[in-house]
Amino acid sequence: MQPIQDANVYIVDDDASVRDALAWLLRSRRLPHEQFDSAESFWAKVSRDFAVQQASCLLLDVRMPGMSGLALFDQLQSQSWAQALPVIFLTGHADVPTAVDAVKRGAFDFCEKPFSDNALVDRIEQALASSAKVVESHRAQSSLRQRHSELTERERDVLRLVTDGLPNKLIADQLDISVRTVEVHRARVFDKMGVKSAVELANLLRNL
Repeated sequence: MQPIQDANVYIVDDDASVRDALAWLLRSRRLPHEQFDSAESFWAKVSRDFAVQQASCLLLDVRMPGMSGLALFDQLQSQSWAQALPVIFLTGHADVPTAVDAVKRGAFDFCEKPFSDNALVDRIEQALASSAKVVESHRAQSSLRQRHSELTERERDVLRLVTDGLPNKLIADQLDISVRTVEVHRARVFDKMGVKSAVELANLLRNL
């Protein structure tokens, strides 16, 4: 699998030796990363300034003092951007059933300690690829909303009637303007929205 560009891996584990080992592994694969020694410190960061701008994933220990990994996972799942941050649980043998249950509730996967470096990196890269798709979709939707917001009120009127399937003559009658004016507005709408047909425009607007 090709490495994901502009990615970040978050490590949340209270054991410094585990964090250091994971950091070394990620550096060896040229994967940018950040370390956190508690669920609370990570939550303080992402609840304040997480943005869906780059592919990311979270390596999360199940058992930690204070807020557990599972409690953090539940809080992350309540966020609108949860799909952009796949969670891979790091778990001991006793926690495997718990981790399996978390996967059923939306976690990306779990890796049992001691884990295989190659297997873990493979899953990290797959999680980053999944995140990258969410990020790209988010960017596309943001761009679509921006382009739509730049339409004039009259262009939005024409857009609405075009996507309803009305021909230019009926649009002109409904808006009490000339057919030529409809054609001009229609061309501008297509240009601003980056489409070449009414069908393409209607399909695009399903994602708005």
